[in-house]
Amino acid sequence: MSPAPDPLDDLSARLRDRLVEQAAAAEVVEDADFDAQIRELVDREAGVLGPASRAELARRVAERSFGLGPIEPLLADPHVDEIVVNGAGPTGRVWVGRAGRLERVETGFAGESELRHAIERILAPLGRRVDEAEPMVDARLPDGSRVNVVIPPLAVDGSALTIRRFRPRGFGPADLVAAGTWTEGLHDLLEAAVRDRLGILVSGGTGSGKTTTLNALSAFIPAAERVVTIEDTAELRLRQAHVVRLEARPANVEGRGEVSVRRLVRNALRMRPDRIIVGEVRGGEALDMLAAMSSGHDGSLSTVHAGSPEEALRRVETLALMGGVALPHSAIREQIAEAIDLVVHQARLPDGTRRVVSVAEVVRVAGGPATREIYAVRAGRARWRIAATPAVGEARSASALLARLAGGSSAEEQP
Repeated sequence: MSPAPDPLDDLSARLRDRLVEQAAAAEVVEDADFDAQIRELVDREAGVLGPASRAELARRVAERSFGLGPIEPLLADPHVDEIVVNGAGPTGRVWVGRAGRLERVETGFAGESELRHAIERILAPLGRRVDEAEPMVDARLPDGSRVNVVIPPLAVDGSALTIRRFRPRGFGPADLVAAGTWTEGLHDLLEAAVRDRLGILVSGGTGSGKTTTLNALSAFIPAAERVVTIEDTAELRLRQAHVVRLEARPANVEGRGEVSVRRLVRNALRMRPDRIIVGEVRGGEALDMLAAMSSGHDGSLSTVHAGSPEEALRRVETLALMGGVALPHSAIREQIAEAIDLVVHQARLPDGTRRVVSVAEVVRVAGGPATREIYAVRAGRARWRIAATPAVGEARSASALLARLAGGSSAEEQP
């Protein structure tokens, strides 16, 4: 059942249109006090309302005129992680993500024109535009939040706006332990793995927290190392002093000026990095990333969309084949086995919590790289699968690392 319409919302939309008409007719004085002009308009057109209602109406008119309309309060709510707008008008819906779960809110845009106005206000300061010629856009707000827009005719039921909020501070390793994403033992394993310069791939589905885990893993990198981060949309916030952040650039309206993640990965090799962090591999840059990780940049990190550690390796192999280099499958598999030591798989559980549910080491088998699970969450319990303590010289073996930490015993942890 749809929520009852709010009379003040309808009235604020009409007054906002009136304000636009006054501006077009030069009745609004440039550089004037717009708040005062809005209050004057509200007093003139809605004088029958009480002082509290008029003040609320003036706030909503200002919000619609200079802010992002009905989603402005949602952006101000620190507990909101995502905002999803599915169209406008009576059939439009607005959903917010809190603590990993989406819930509908009783607000929305009065019409498609108002929603498009808010979208334009978001994109204009970023130098981006969306129209019938380019009906999709992916952008980053100044505070780091990610924005995705799809408009008709691609969005059949009206423009779709998705905002993924950015946390300025981010989650550190201790925060993820407190939130239940990692256990204490897993924290120790991952810290040792990063410091031991193992190549780590974080896998998971959309919204599972891959970037959050990647950012937390980066906290274990020694402060003296030079790190280059490469992202399609910059989200990582490393706390080290020597960090160079690179962000891909889409083509302009004329179809020129694109700088892909793959080009940035290649360029990063000339920047004398100790480690390279690729926010997410989605295409042919996987081949360049593997080449970098297996040719002197040990300890590099990245993420990939996948449903399991095994699927993560297959996905990287498929993406590497998209690199356009005529390499045999066996050569690519060899590079994967050489470059990636650990796959950390994360999932979003039905209750909305995000948790690392599997850690697997990459081992060599006759057909190429394979995974051997050394940590898993089953029925809510964390289990370690650890082989006997290996020889001291096996520094690049994840099971050797785990055995050194856990003393070679099979442990079981409560979440």
